[in-house]
Amino acid sequence: MTIRRLVLPGPSPTGHDIARLRARLALLYEAGATAVVCDAAAVTAPGLAAVEALARLRLTAAGRPFRVIGAAPPLRALLHLVGLVELLGEPEEREPPGGVQEGVEPGDLPV
Repeated sequence: MTIRRLVLPGPSPTGHDIARLRARLALLYEAGATAVVCDAAAVTAPGLAAVEALARLRLTAAGRPFRVIGAAPPLRALLHLVGLVELLGEPEEREPPGGVQEGVEPGDLPV
């Protein structure tokens, strides 16, 4: 497995950075990378630009392995908020579908 590293610039990426990062990511996959990790440690002032950059990188990865490492708590919180937590390698917390019980105990009333 060939894992490559892509570095997200800090303190927060700009629109120009996003285009450059997407082109670099595409080149890494074309060159044979089977997975790419994006180092976000330099992002110290995360905002919508950082979220946009990561969302666009995820789209560029097109289903190929892509994960974010080094994200500080503020960036992690933003990714949780917008539903991109899977980029951090963490499962997204979801509620079970309505009407589904995880287990039945004697004496439970029917739904």
